[in-house]
Parts: sequence; C-alpha cells; structure tokens
Amino acid sequence: MLTAERCCTCFRHMVLVAVCILVASLARAGYAQVARMEVIPFESLTLTDQEFLARREDGEHVTIAGELRLPRSGNERFPLVTLLHGSGGVSNYVLDWEQEFLALGVATFVIDSVTARGIISVNDDQSQLGRLAQTEDAYRALALLAKHPRIDSARVMLMGFSRGGQNALYASLTRFQRMHAGAPGAHFAAYVAFYPDCSYTYRDDEDIVSQPVRVFQGTADNYAPVAPCRAYVERLEAKGKDIRLLEYPGASHVFDGRSFKPPVTLRQAQTMRNCQWEEGDNGQIFNAKTNQPFSYNDPCVERGATIAYDETAATAARQAVAELVAVTLKPVRLPK
Repeated sequence: MLTAERCCTCFRHMVLVAVCILVASLARAGYAQVARMEVIPFESLTLTDQEFLARREDGEHVTIAGELRLPRSGNERFPLVTLLHGSGGVSNYVLDWEQEFLALGVATFVIDSVTARGIISVNDDQSQLGRLAQTEDAYRALALLAKHPRIDSARVMLMGFSRGGQNALYASLTRFQRMHAGAPGAHFAAYVAFYPDCSYTYRDDEDIVSQPVRVFQGTADNYAPVAPCRAYVERLEAKGKDIRLLEYPGASHVFDGRSFKPPVTLRQAQTMRNCQWEEGDNGQIFNAKTNQPFSYNDPCVERGATIAYDETAATAARQAVAELVAVTLKPVRLPK
C-alpha cells in the first residue's frame, strides 16, 4: 500500500536526486551548451542478487532519476546512450562521456542509481547494493524513454563503467531480459562495458542478444582484472556471438578518467580480483572454488586498488566507441 509516509519518502528522494543532478549540471557550466536538459524521476526496484536471479519482484520500490540531455532543439528524434556509473556514483569521467556523445549528435541519459537509495558510494562497502541492481534500473529506463517524443527507441545504446560496466555487459543476457526487461523484445541497440567485473558465471550466460557487445579493459587493471573478461568473451566468440574485447596494454582501472592523473590508490576499496563466483539453485551465488555461499567476508575479497588515466588508451577507446555509435546508432551531425 502506498502510505502517506511512503509518499513523503519518495518525494524527498526525488527532490534529493534532482538537487544532486542539478548541482552536477551547474558544475559543468564550462561544457558545450545543449538544447535541453530534463531530470526524469522513474520507479525501480532495489533487488538483491538472489531476488534478481530468481525473478522475484518483491524488492523495495524506489524512485530514482536520470538526467536526459538533447544535443539540439527541434522536433527530431535522437539516438540515445544510457550511462551507468561505477561504485563511486556519477563521476566526472561519466560526464565527460556525456559531452562526447552530445557532440556526436546523440542524446544521453545518466542514471543515478545510488542517491535515492540513500547511498553515496559503495567503493568500500559493496554490500550496500546488489551487483545487478543497475540492470533493473537500465531496463526500466529503456521502457521509460521509449515513450519520449524526442528519443528513437530503436537506437538506444547501454554503456557502463566498472560496476556499471558489469551491469551493461550482463544486461545483454536474454534470460535477464526475459525476466526483467518488461516489454517483449525490448533491448538496447548495443552494449558497451568499460572495465567490468567478469568474475561471475551466471546460468545461460552464453545466450546473449544479437546486438553488438563491446568490452574495454586495461591489462594492468588490479581492481577488475582483464583475465576473467577475456575468458568470458572467448567463450561467447566461440559460440558466434557479436562480442569483442578491446584490451589496452598497461592501462589501469578507469583509464578514461582524466581527473585520475596522477594515479589514485583506493586503499579500502573492495575488489573481487581473486574471486570466482557461480550461480547455483534458486538464484544463490557461490564461491566456485570452495562452494561457500557468496559473502563480502569471503577470504577472496580483498581491499586496495589503483585507478589511473591513460591518455593513449582513452583516446583509442573513444575512437572505437565513436565508430560503434556511427554504425549502430547512425546519428546525424549538423555542419558547424
């Protein structure tokens, strides 16, 4: 039942999210001007991983929000990139990508998955939010924006970073889409995952959509190492899936983040670089080596990681993404 107390709580969350997004927008006053910006609240569910995997919808209802930006005025319908942030929330490198897409003639929708849930960052305590919560958010945003008069629902790409990259990657699973995407046949035009955690093996994870899936990772990443992603991509490539891994020699986690030059050490950040998880019955996750139930207290979970900007890798990755956008979203760029 939607009680008065819950209504007030939802309203407070909506206001808080809107204020946070507005502050971020004002902080970007030096960026190129855009034709329109909308803060759009929408309802999602806060699901544990087991609830998500078992197709349960009894999680806590929450009103989150995203920031929609359109590259120019008029009545045309734009392609769109939905952006999922990492463990630290909406950060500068996510907003840099937003500007990249707007310059290409592509609208953007940056989802804030933490603020309305009363979270600032999950870097040091990943247990605050399920690993697949942002996948639920992404599917719901897709359904929402499909009805927007300025968005072409057939040209919407999903892109995520770190934890958000994990969600962008696994959002391509047809099983997850059947369970959570809502409208039959609802899918993104492409899936782009930057430095995701690939330490999870889900059931039917070789059955992905036919749309392109691209993974970008540095070989020196000590937060979400490239090896598990390489193994996963190779499995899917052997099945003939349209998935590719682009590796950047010597690049670290968040290699596209200009603000991380010089490198930054996150001493308390939880990392599962030495873990190998596997889905069992009823949506439960187990340590594949010990068969113990998933826990952030598992000895394989460690602390400490480095994030560092790599100009060479960042430049190459931006070019690769721009080429993917040109092929899959086909934006129209007006002459200057």
